[in-house]
Amino acid sequence: MPAAGYNELMARRAEIMKSAIQIDYDQFESGSIAFDYEGMMQKVGYSLDEIKEIQERTGVGNTPVYELRNLTALCRTTAAPGKGARIFLKDEAANPSGSFKARRAAVSVYHAKKLGYRGVIAATSGNYGAAVASQAAMLGLKCIIVQECYDSEGRGQPEIIEKARKCEAYGAEVVQLSVGPELFYSFLQLLEETGYFNASLYTPFGIAGIETLGFEISQQIKGMIGRNPDAVVVTTAGGGNITGTARGLIKADALETEVIGASVDLKGLHMASDEQFNRKSFTTGHTGFGIPFTTNPDRTDVPRSAGRPLRYMDRYVTVRQGEVFYMTEALAQLEGLERGPAGNISLAAAFSIAREMDDDQIIVVQETEYTGAGKHIQPQLSFARENGIKIRFGNPEEEIPGQSIILPEHPSMIRAVDLDLDRIRLSYIRNCLASLQEGEKTSEEDIRYMAEECRVGTDKLNQLIESLEGR
Repeated sequence: MPAAGYNELMARRAEIMKSAIQIDYDQFESGSIAFDYEGMMQKVGYSLDEIKEIQERTGVGNTPVYELRNLTALCRTTAAPGKGARIFLKDEAANPSGSFKARRAAVSVYHAKKLGYRGVIAATSGNYGAAVASQAAMLGLKCIIVQECYDSEGRGQPEIIEKARKCEAYGAEVVQLSVGPELFYSFLQLLEETGYFNASLYTPFGIAGIETLGFEISQQIKGMIGRNPDAVVVTTAGGGNITGTARGLIKADALETEVIGASVDLKGLHMASDEQFNRKSFTTGHTGFGIPFTTNPDRTDVPRSAGRPLRYMDRYVTVRQGEVFYMTEALAQLEGLERGPAGNISLAAAFSIAREMDDDQIIVVQETEYTGAGKHIQPQLSFARENGIKIRFGNPEEEIPGQSIILPEHPSMIRAVDLDLDRIRLSYIRNCLASLQEGEKTSEEDIRYMAEECRVGTDKLNQLIESLEGR
């Protein structure tokens, strides 16, 4: 791409985005660090009941909840006496496109049609592309999905290629790119050329669509056992999943339910590296997205992301690739549910966390996803071998991302690892402070805003800032 053309297009990105979403993000800005998050969320313009109705029109939502009795029994064999919470699963694979992202897409595509757009565009290599394509087909809109799919040698990950196939099956045009900076450039170019709606993962419409998921979990578990769950485990990448689910739980008055984020540990791999692109077996739900989007949530294709994970997570854990593959097989063979690996990240974490909990407590795995030719664990593991990854049974703690995948020899070896939320908060605060102009000081509004983002009081927030300044 010519540098002049790239720079010229990037200079117009705010204007292009405003036209493609019909939200003036400037109205929520303070001119400094703070912005009016709740004011932005109110721009959705639909109540929770209205969103339910929008989703029901296209068969989205009201997905079943299953109690995983056999996995609970297996968990208890590895737990101390009196421990081993009951594990429940919210089966989002029952949505039309096979994942919870149908909830995000339903609201975005409905809103695009309401505003009179002829089509929608989304930049995603994940399940969201299929969700947008499915909803666009139902509502009679054109759809373009832009994917980061290949390395420079033209090798594509099986999971991403599978998702491209699914998007095309729904009638979408799929633009496949190699890993690199051209994704956002191509996305902006298409938005400007077509005049289509930006069905971004990170708009208020997309996040509000997930609120029904959290709300349903509360209502369904109360209907089954008479109270809210003790914990809900949410696969965490860009932050929208945990944000929307937590907001839905809050609206259902499930205020005591612990919200736990879970990501696959891919420490050491760079997500924008052409060389390392195919050395990971997960295209979402991993720390390569989870950590950066938690510490800097506005690194998205909209000016301000509606996904704000630090605002809502009580705890953040990681699991390893081998543990997730193991639990994918366990779910199929013990519960008769074959689901895609990425949706089982939260299952692997929940299996470990359940051991810490009393046996009369309830932990919910927040979502599943469909499986298919490229999303199944066998092509994933075969592709890993082709890229030089060593696969064996053993102790998952010895797994090195990009070099090995270690399946646990025994289910007791599945161990979720807690991340230090204060360290993550410090990184978030550091990024906020770096955005200040030279000589600019934080205002009281900035302090309150960062405290809300970090889920701490202003005194604790000031202590964290002092600890940064003391380094």
